[in-house]
Amino acid sequence: MKVIIVGGVAIGPKVAARLRRMKQDAEITILEKGSLISYGGCGLPLYVANFVPKLDGLMNTAYGVLRDTEFFQAQKNVKVLIQTEAIKINRNNKTVLVRNLVTGLEETLAYDYLVLATGAKPSVPPISGIELGQIFTFHHPNDAQKVKDLIKTKQIKHATVIGSGLIGVETADAIIGPRLKVTLCEADSRVLPKLFDSDMSKLVELKMRGHGIDLQLSCKVKSFEGNADGNVCRVVTEQGTIETDMVIVATGVRPEVGLAREAGLTIGTTGAIQVDEHQRTNDPAIYAGGDCAEQRHLLTGEPVYIPLASTANKQGRVIADQIAGLPARFAPVAGTSALQAFDLNIGRTGLGEEEARKLGYKVVTSVSSGPDSAHYFPMHANVTIKLIAEQENGRLLGAQVCGVGESIKRLDVLATALKFGAKVEDLIDLDLAYAPPFATAIDLLIHAATTLENLRLGVAQGITAEAVLKRLEAGEKFCILDIREPDEVAANPLSLEGTKVIALGELRERWEEVPTDSLIVTVCGLGIRGYEAARMLLGKGVSQVAYLEGGLAVGSAFFIK
Repeated sequence: MKVIIVGGVAIGPKVAARLRRMKQDAEITILEKGSLISYGGCGLPLYVANFVPKLDGLMNTAYGVLRDTEFFQAQKNVKVLIQTEAIKINRNNKTVLVRNLVTGLEETLAYDYLVLATGAKPSVPPISGIELGQIFTFHHPNDAQKVKDLIKTKQIKHATVIGSGLIGVETADAIIGPRLKVTLCEADSRVLPKLFDSDMSKLVELKMRGHGIDLQLSCKVKSFEGNADGNVCRVVTEQGTIETDMVIVATGVRPEVGLAREAGLTIGTTGAIQVDEHQRTNDPAIYAGGDCAEQRHLLTGEPVYIPLASTANKQGRVIADQIAGLPARFAPVAGTSALQAFDLNIGRTGLGEEEARKLGYKVVTSVSSGPDSAHYFPMHANVTIKLIAEQENGRLLGAQVCGVGESIKRLDVLATALKFGAKVEDLIDLDLAYAPPFATAIDLLIHAATTLENLRLGVAQGITAEAVLKRLEAGEKFCILDIREPDEVAANPLSLEGTKVIALGELRERWEEVPTDSLIVTVCGLGIRGYEAARMLLGKGVSQVAYLEGGLAVGSAFFIK
C-alpha cells in the first residue's frame, strides 16, 4: 500500500505516525514544500515571548528529540521530502506530480491513497503597501524568528498588530514590554469578535488597556507607508495615522485548496475541502483534513470552518484508521477554543448569544462571576462564565469563560456537556471534584448553572452591565442600588447617575429609602449579594428590581473609566 501525504505540519505527521502503527508494511511518504516539519505553530507567540527558549522546542517530542526528516525515517519508517511541492494530481492514474523546489526537478509519484493536509494560508487584506519590509503575518516559524530578532536587537520601539483574533491578541501580549509599545487595530467594534459576545469582549479589552495596549476598535486600515529603507514606518487608518516600526497582520487564515480544486475535488460552502464523516473527499482514494478541510457543527449540523490543531490531530487519526481498514469517524465540532493572554484564560464552546439568536433560537443567558477555588485558599482568582441555553427547555447551547482563575477546566466540562445534549439542570446535578485548592464547595460552574436556571424560571430578574449602560445612555432612569460594604465602595466607588448606597446588612431596615419609581438595579462585587438583595426587595413587594449579572467583576469594564 502506497500512501502519499501532502503537508507535513500538523495533520500530515499524525496520519503517518498512526498509520505506521496500524500498517507496518505501508509505504508512507510526506511531501512538505517548506523546510520545517511537524512544528507547533500555536506556540509561536510563546516563543516570541521567551516562554519557549529555542525554536526547536516547538519541533521536539515530549522526550526532547527533534522531529525532523531523520526522526521520521528512523522512528516511524516514514519518508519525508522537504522543499518538495505537489503541483498536480492525476486522479485517473493515481499519481502526484511533484517538484523539488531546490533543484527544480519534477517526478511523478504513485499512490493508493492520497491525504491532503495542505493547511491554510494567511488571509492578507489587499492593503496598499502590504509588500513593505517589516510587515509579517506570524504564520510560519520564520516570521516569528524575524520578529524576535528585531525586538532582541532593539530595532523596534513601536509595533502595530492588525486584527484581534486569537493570534492577534496572543501576539500583542507576547511583544508588549517596557521598551516596546503596541497598537492593536481591529475593524470590528470589539476584540475577539468571532470568539466572544460583546459583553465578554469588554473584559478582555479592559485587561489589554491595563497592560498598555493602545487598542483601536472600529479601526479600518487604509494603507501602509514606508521609509527610505523600504520598511514600514506608518499605518494609515480611517481614524488617523500611526507611526510604527513593525506591523504584524493577524487577520485570519483561509484554507489552501488550490491543489484540490484543480484536481476536481469538491470545495464546500465554507471555502474549504468538503469531506464526509470519514474525512473522505468525493474521490474515495483521497482524504483531507486539518486546516484545509471543513467540519460540521455539533448544534446546527451545518458546514463550518474552524481551523484548530486539536481538530487536525483528531482528524489525522480518523484518516489513518480509515486507510488501515478500521472503522472511524470524525464527530461534529462545537468549536471549542481557548487562549491565554494578558493574564487571562479565555475560551468558548458552542454558539454565542448573538449567533444563537441569528439562527432563530429563543435563548436565555446568564453572566456569573466568582472564585475558582475557596476564597481562603491563597491562590484563588476570579472567573466569569457566560452560559447560553434555550429558554423553553434549558438545553445548553454555548458557553464563554474569561478570568485570571482556572476557567478552561470549566470550559472543558461545558464542552463535554454540549456533546451529550445536556440541559442546565444536568449541569446543576454534576458531581464535580471539590477541595479548597481546586473549587468552592459549590463549584463556579454549578453556580453559573443555578443562576441561569433562576433566570429561566423567573425566580429573579437579572440585567447585564452592557444593557444598563445602553439604557442609561438612552436617557432611561434607574436606581443603581450599591449594596457593597463601605470599604468596598470607598475603594471602587460608582459614579453612575442615580446611585444609592445601602450595605446589604442594612437593607432590611432601610429598604423603604430606596426609590421605587424606576427599575432598581442591585449591585455588588460578583452578583451573588445583588441577587440576594433583589430577592429581599421582591419579598417586600417591590416589583421593579433586577440584579447586575456578574456584579462589578463584569460591570467595571463598562462603568468605571
